[in-house]
Amino acid sequence: MTVIFDARQRLRGGVNRAPIAPAPAGAHHAGVASFSLYLHIPYCDSKCPYCDFNSYAVKRWPEPEYAAALIAEMRAAAARPEWGDGAIATIFFGGGTPSLFAPETIGAVLDAARELWPWTAADLEITLECNPGTVDAEKLGGFRAAGVTRISFGVQSFHPAHLARLGRIHSAAQAIDAIGAARAAGFDNLSFDLIFAVPGQTPEDWEADLATALALAPEHISAYNLTFEEGTAFHAQRRSGAITPVHEEAEVAMFTRTRSVLAAAGYAPYEISNFARPGRACAHNLNYWRAGAYLGVGAGAHSYAARPAPGGRWANEKSPSRYLERVGAEGHARASEEHLTVEQARGEFVFLNLRCSDGFAAADFTARFGLDVAAAFPHLAALTRDGVIERAADRWQLTERGLLHADSVFATFL
Repeated sequence: MTVIFDARQRLRGGVNRAPIAPAPAGAHHAGVASFSLYLHIPYCDSKCPYCDFNSYAVKRWPEPEYAAALIAEMRAAAARPEWGDGAIATIFFGGGTPSLFAPETIGAVLDAARELWPWTAADLEITLECNPGTVDAEKLGGFRAAGVTRISFGVQSFHPAHLARLGRIHSAAQAIDAIGAARAAGFDNLSFDLIFAVPGQTPEDWEADLATALALAPEHISAYNLTFEEGTAFHAQRRSGAITPVHEEAEVAMFTRTRSVLAAAGYAPYEISNFARPGRACAHNLNYWRAGAYLGVGAGAHSYAARPAPGGRWANEKSPSRYLERVGAEGHARASEEHLTVEQARGEFVFLNLRCSDGFAAADFTARFGLDVAAAFPHLAALTRDGVIERAADRWQLTERGLLHADSVFATFL
């Protein structure tokens, strides 16, 4: 099954085909291009066996030093032409477990970002990823006072056995308590991450997770199928036969059931794995999928700049200690850099936008690249005949069948 393609490197019943608002980072603010700011905090209490993100289980972390490095790296970035004349459209603290840091530390980083760049709105979407086992009412209130406007809870499951299998340090009761505490702290924009196709999970277990999540009424739900990424403990356990994946038919059934249950409850399926109440789609992630510019700060963070055309990207040192050393010595920690070809930029624009339920407008592709998308990718005709892509009005988008083969479709544009 190929329904997941992870777009964080920070990836629905009838599909809602109404066009989604363009990502903010493609817009302009006071005459300058806007971008999304991603801040990576790599520390965790423990490493989950399925996680392939740049995260490290530690008992102590150098919080003041790391925050100072984030601010120093932002200052250096603000002096570069890619970002110096930009405005911030969204901010996202990802990890790792950003909620391990104190609210005062998060507030200091936000204050620095506000000093360095204009913001496109006073009520900017500022997301903090949060492990329910790392927060209480006081800490959540502190995050809200620091300026965080959106919490993304790594719930993953409400089933004790599946939480244990996934290596989560919180219980279902702790997750529910943390969600209530976030509401009491004034957060009106909450997201839950949930995982299905966990070894040993039945469709009934997954239905129960969805029902509990809906009863808690978040504004946004991300529902991902478990993947066995190389380098993770789960990948090794699968190869050794220590764990057995959920059968593909059951996985597909969970995926399709997720779409119908959440759509019926008023959560628009705006992306392959993401569902939101009206007006609550994650603007930060939409910017990734709309091929907008983003600045990644922190150990292992990735960045993409559309200027100069056709664009370029780079990645930071993954090791937190090496990251701290290089930022201290050089003001940055770039470990790799790549200038895209026109062909790469075109392909990435198409497959990223195809993650969204409404796909992309042919006119937007032409405006960006100066030619028709069908001329750039003649195989669109074959994909249409195969029933995995369709053109509705002026928009290209995945079909229901295409959603089940998304990775295969995307690979044709790489």
